[in-house]
Amino acid sequence: MRISVVVPTFHEEAGIEAFLRQFEGQTLPRPEFEIIVVDGGSEDRTREIASGRADRVIVQTSRGIGGARNDGVALARGGIIATTDADCRVPDDWLERIASHFNDPTVVAVCGPDGPLERSWKARAIFLFVRSVIRLAAHVGVYGTGGTNSAFRRDAFLAVGGYRSLPHSDDIDLGVRIRARGRIVYDPRLYVRLSVRRLERQGYMRTLLLWLRGDLKVLAGRPLEDAEYARQKY
Repeated sequence: MRISVVVPTFHEEAGIEAFLRQFEGQTLPRPEFEIIVVDGGSEDRTREIASGRADRVIVQTSRGIGGARNDGVALARGGIIATTDADCRVPDDWLERIASHFNDPTVVAVCGPDGPLERSWKARAIFLFVRSVIRLAAHVGVYGTGGTNSAFRRDAFLAVGGYRSLPHSDDIDLGVRIRARGRIVYDPRLYVRLSVRRLERQGYMRTLLLWLRGDLKVLAGRPLEDAEYARQKY
């Protein structure tokens, strides 16, 4: 077992089967990875459907979306942890490319860009801007180890305490802490598409400003630990 894919879910009945089915086409052989679904207490058929295709389906016990990922890592058998979300689409060679980077023993984390699954011009324009900012930040040593598209050595992840319970920017926070243990690789070919349904519902500018505020707080060493993470149905 090389890689454990950890996926948080919450009321994903409509899309969880299609999400899990895409892993049947991964170029990394199926015996070399496992899929762990961590459900946040869905009241629909998310867990029932996921049980037919995932290796493990558990109910989340820790707080926040980072806590859900931590719960999955606690059960993981792979030496590498890959994270994505249930409304994402990953490339067929996603896991194989991730694994190849970890052949370098100095690498502790790998991350890549994401973009909209939906084809609206607004979503494309905003994500083009966000990807440009993330790529520029990577050049100066600040990595956006987003939960939609990242991987970590399990031992390094555990050594820094995993994700902290933050309302957002917990992925940036993890990247800041784990880079002290080795090298982080940004691979632009690890392109993941994600649904912008949350952005559409909450508003693009409002969400981007929330992310920016959270990221700046993390980089300043003052993350928003006192704020509550709210799970929502979509």
